[in-house]
Amino acid sequence: MVEASKGLLSIIQKLKGSSEVELRIVLLGLDNAGKTTILKCLASEDVNTITPTQGFNIKSVASHGMKLNMWDIGGQRQIRPFWKKYLENTDLLIYVIDSSDKKRFEETGLELSELIDEKNLAGVPILIFANKQDLATASQASEIAEGLNLHTYRDRVWQIQACSAVTGEGVHDGMNWICNNLIKK
Repeated sequence: MVEASKGLLSIIQKLKGSSEVELRIVLLGLDNAGKTTILKCLASEDVNTITPTQGFNIKSVASHGMKLNMWDIGGQRQIRPFWKKYLENTDLLIYVIDSSDKKRFEETGLELSELIDEKNLAGVPILIFANKQDLATASQASEIAEGLNLHTYRDRVWQIQACSAVTGEGVHDGMNWICNNLIKK
């Protein structure tokens, strides 16, 4: 009877047009990369007052008829060992890089490589936001992609998207990529 009622409920939801797909998205990256700013930008919240994330933030964002449950997890060195505890049932990983902090490119590349090897992320699509493009010192997304050897990731779809979380430029392009790729999945 439970299966029959679930089937009926889904038929009613489809007829009403209220059936929406829910996806789990995890935002990771080093501290000060702009993860929380991107999350607030996507939620149409004020991005002028951001404090470092001590733990995690969760927000649900509606986009393209989908409910995106976004987990923004702090990037401080002492928090990173706990990242893997949040990866189970992840539909997509967003990895945020501070494009203007060239001194930390090697560190962020190592963290990303470790994430790619996590069994809970096997085959999970990745969107890499090359954030802070509004700064004069920002490296181009193509330069970052080459430095991180993204072309070697052949077991999943990935995209690097230049953006500025403060101005919003490029953030919604990244969301369009997410929704288009997850709809295919």
